[in-house]
Amino acid sequence: MATTARPPASPGVRLVPRGRGAISLEVLATQAGLEPDLVRRLVGLGLIEPCGGTRVAPLFRRQDAALLHRALRLRRDLGLNYAGAILACQLLVRIDELEAQLRAGAPPQRQREVMTWTQTG
Repeated sequence: MATTARPPASPGVRLVPRGRGAISLEVLATQAGLEPDLVRRLVGLGLIEPCGGTRVAPLFRRQDAALLHRALRLRRDLGLNYAGAILACQLLVRIDELEAQLRAGAPPQRQREVMTWTQTG
């Protein structure tokens, strides 16, 4: 399955404009440099989730464009499949969050893990 990424308009173009608010799938695809059909597939795989809108016309956060671009770059440069690229992006986002907490001087929030042990024969 070939990716249908479009090259950026020119080097040095910002991927995500400043500002808040939700954007349409088509605007998201344009900002990420991808075809809308590929963005729909990535949404279906769970890389990003709509933050509003309707099922027919979902809306997304502006920063999702950078996440999509990163996932496709990981897929292209490292040869990861979509699932691997999605997992890597999720881990990178978590690392960014933890680093921001450390810079702010806040102690990292610990997530509780539940471990179960089974004894085998």
